[in-house]
Amino acid sequence: MNRRINLLIFNIFLIFACGAKAQKAEVLPYLNTKLPIDNRVDDLIGRMTLEEKSKQMVNAAEALPKLDIPQYGWWSEALHGVARAGKATIFPQAIGMAATFDPDLIFEVSSAISDEGRAMYNDAVKRGFHEICQGLTFWSPNVNIFRDPRWGRGHETYGEDPFLTGTIGSAFVKGMQGNNPKYLKTAACAKHFAVHSGPEGLRHEFNAVVSDKDLYETYLPAFKALVDVGVESVMCAYNRTDDEPCCGSNRLLTKILRNDWGFKGHVVSDCGALANIHGDHHFTQTEEQTVALAIKNQVNLNCGDTYKAIPSAVKQGLVTEAEVNVALHGLLKTRFKLGMFDPQDANPYNKIGTEVINSKEHKQLARKVAQKSVVLLKNNGTLPIAKDCPNIFVTGPMAGNIDVLIGNYYGISDDMSTILEGIAGKVAKGSKIGYRYGILPDRENLNPMDWSTGMAADADVTVAVLGISGLDEGEEGESIASSYKGDRSDISLPKSQLNYLRKLRQAAGKKKIVVVLTGGSPIASPEIVDLADAILFVWYPGEQGGNGVADVLFGDANPSGRLPITFPKSLSDLPPFENYNMVGRTYRYMDKEPLFTFGFGLSYTTFSYSNLKLSSDKIKKGEPETASFTLANTGKLAGDEVVQLYITDLQATFRVPIQSLKGIRKVALKPGQKQDISFVITPEMMSSVDETGKSLIEKGDIQITIGGASPGKRSLDLGAAEFLKGTFSIQ
Repeated sequence: MNRRINLLIFNIFLIFACGAKAQKAEVLPYLNTKLPIDNRVDDLIGRMTLEEKSKQMVNAAEALPKLDIPQYGWWSEALHGVARAGKATIFPQAIGMAATFDPDLIFEVSSAISDEGRAMYNDAVKRGFHEICQGLTFWSPNVNIFRDPRWGRGHETYGEDPFLTGTIGSAFVKGMQGNNPKYLKTAACAKHFAVHSGPEGLRHEFNAVVSDKDLYETYLPAFKALVDVGVESVMCAYNRTDDEPCCGSNRLLTKILRNDWGFKGHVVSDCGALANIHGDHHFTQTEEQTVALAIKNQVNLNCGDTYKAIPSAVKQGLVTEAEVNVALHGLLKTRFKLGMFDPQDANPYNKIGTEVINSKEHKQLARKVAQKSVVLLKNNGTLPIAKDCPNIFVTGPMAGNIDVLIGNYYGISDDMSTILEGIAGKVAKGSKIGYRYGILPDRENLNPMDWSTGMAADADVTVAVLGISGLDEGEEGESIASSYKGDRSDISLPKSQLNYLRKLRQAAGKKKIVVVLTGGSPIASPEIVDLADAILFVWYPGEQGGNGVADVLFGDANPSGRLPITFPKSLSDLPPFENYNMVGRTYRYMDKEPLFTFGFGLSYTTFSYSNLKLSSDKIKKGEPETASFTLANTGKLAGDEVVQLYITDLQATFRVPIQSLKGIRKVALKPGQKQDISFVITPEMMSSVDETGKSLIEKGDIQITIGGASPGKRSLDLGAAEFLKGTFSIQ
């Protein structure tokens, strides 16, 4: 009898145990990969308290042990390589990438960056690390318009032109996010939305006043281009635009971004920008009011800690928990798209290993981009230098400087090549090479004795590496040599360096001087053009920058970089820094003759343009036009030409740009080789923005100009090839 009772008890135990095991094995809806993402996100949100929700909506999101969710750091950077996360490949700074005028190449770069970012994240997860800059949400690229060369953060951008910025930025986003139909490789972010380009020291309180025309014609197009290619995130800016804080702007965030453009990703505030709304802009009076303003305009993520006041704002009736849920839904959806709640083997990007980090292939790519970003501004036959040149003298404060390689927002590499090292690696054994620092970068030498200029007198070629670094220009708090919180008050070459170049010229006599300029913004010193036999502008060329620059100096690479920003002749040629009106700014509206024009850059070979043909001299409104022509390499070396298409509305009834870049094509040609090229000019390319911000096409004549720089007499004076011009009429 006892045996039967015991057996019965045992069977009952088995039934309950198996049932419990089956219940435990049941997949919760938010972990069920067969369900739509939106359903999974809603299920996860439904399992959180309001307090827990608020802690997920800040950049340092806390762990939720009850749901087995680890902490997550939303803040990661990848401006020109994975930044602030350890060892990574350092590619040329963003402004240098823009100088390539080559979106296909930049797609390669961002694909490499996202590989390294994924590998770092995969490794961090295995180790249980979940800190800042170890995530997959990268707050890059910066697609603000570099409207004024004084802005310290301009070198983070792709220059002054909306079309070029949108084209390069779109390629960057595509490479960052990958092409998997289900998963994002990483999440890119378009920043800083919108109308944000200095002054850096006033950014937390500044009100950028902008016309509807300038807003839609200049400041918004690049952001729209990135939204159109599916950028996952947009960062709202610190400042106000037309009196509305950008991170609480109904016009920018709700009307334009969400409603007009159909943006489906998440919006993140710049770090501390929500606190600025009540603390600096005084647009609201309390944290809770700021919380309500931001959430109602669907700012999903707060970089900072203002959103920890969400429960208090709900309690005060300023915002509802349902509105909080909508904002959190948009944020968490990104994590689901990155595969963070799926099985490890379901996501192919989880297989990317640490062997890709700073790999040989990525270093080679960094060197290639450095080569192609170099802009040759002058050459009287001095370049390229012969490798067996008997005596080369290298001087200048930037020759052996690591800071001029890395710009800002950079990673760390154990294989960096300074310009001095790059040159030393090229010079033939037996040739003499000398080096002296020469001059302090920002002041005259305290020691009056000068041994260096005498070396210029003896050398066959002097290479003077001059310019500025990220210590002089950049973000507030980082550029420790700037007296203006990262901005530049003087856009000339530092006086001590210009004086030193004068001494070198006097000592060298008729012997050759090559000036290599570093920096991320224009250096407006016309005298350099007179003092130097050749000038290279090399930006902040990345970890392999020295090798890449040397490749160009000694002819192993033919320079093909072009200026993504106009170099004015002096500060006096610019409107006031705080004025956001585009009149008088950039190549599109500047009426002063520049030192170097937008789109300009020379080559060691020559190109010719001929046989321009238009498909029609008259078209109906809404029809496309086709321009075809022949490009030829008329020189003795293979080279890349950056073909540029500009459009001017000759009969507009309102203010329009003098010219606008609407097409680019990078073409590689061997000596004597020709190629027939065509551009399809779409109705969108023919449209102009009127004073109300409306894009429209008017009847009248449209002029197209095709060449190797922005059109104008100055470009021709500097050595650009002749331009092809044609006109057609819109009926």
